Amino acid sequence: MTDQAVFTVSVEDFQRTAKAITEEVNKVIVGQDDVVRYVLMCVITGSHALLEGVPGLGKTTLVRAMATALSLNFARIQFTPDLMPADVTGTNIMEENEEGRRVFRFQPGPIFTNLLLADEINRATPKTQSALLEAMQEKTVTVANRTYKLEPPFFVLATQNPLEMEGTYPLPEAQLDRFMFKIDVKFPSSSELVNILNRTTGTDHIQMTPAADGPKIIEMGKVARNVPVASHVMEYVARVVVNSHPEAPNAPESVKKYVRYGSSPRGAQSLILGAKLNALFNGRYNVAFEDVRAVAVAALRHRMLLNFEGQAEGQTTDSIIKDLLDKTPEQVR
Repeated sequence: MTDQAVFTVSVEDFQRTAKAITEEVNKVIVGQDDVVRYVLMCVITGSHALLEGVPGLGKTTLVRAMATALSLNFARIQFTPDLMPADVTGTNIMEENEEGRRVFRFQPGPIFTNLLLADEINRATPKTQSALLEAMQEKTVTVANRTYKLEPPFFVLATQNPLEMEGTYPLPEAQLDRFMFKIDVKFPSSSELVNILNRTTGTDHIQMTPAADGPKIIEMGKVARNVPVASHVMEYVARVVVNSHPEAPNAPESVKKYVRYGSSPRGAQSLILGAKLNALFNGRYNVAFEDVRAVAVAALRHRMLLNFEGQAEGQTTDSIIKDLLDKTPEQVR
């Protein structure tokens, strides 16, 4: 069997598994196809996602359904103002050993799992929020000068409510940057709402079946990272990210006028990884410009900060990103 044949089998298996995972999640989640797609992209690449939406839209249900479909260990932390870092990472406790001596033993926190739901993450204090930083970037946890490794796969799916801003602590830029995508969860349409009511107000019990597991997800991530990206597409991504900064010579007027800070290099990484996944989901083993545009808003909306003028005039990062994509040429002659 040639290398190309092995290639094709791997990609076809990837697509079958991704479709099976999506179908299982859709047994519980009505609509929200883009949300499910973006979350699955983050999971496959071993990255993290921030879901934002008003209460009752099924954000927590979606995360639980994803954990079930992937047969992963799941833990949920309800972030509150009185939550302490040790409640997330774990702590050393004193106990007696067999010899009657008092010794310290590390009691792991809920972060030691595969899929961590950080529910309403912006309700915790910055000190507690920062307890996630090391785990999200390094996949390790340090307590009392000792470092513990998190078993792969590990990813954080966090939720936050855009309403009721009193008593919340907005995530700092450094932590926002660690999320591959920020995903807006929209209100369902009337037909979708009828479907939700039919599913949730009757006596039927939905039974989900795992469609993959941890090792399978890790292998899918390897397939995704091996998707080739042509140099002109890579250069386009670089131009988009550079032009997201107001001081860039070729930045669009909307960026220069309304943006305070542009995207970090992690934004470019998220664009490339997301574009690779989007290509695979659409049955292609190469990345096109359309794949970059398909994930650009989710990858950049939390990495571009509006200035005072942008906020005062009611501008949104989503509209500015779309203008940025329109004004950045695909090819430079």
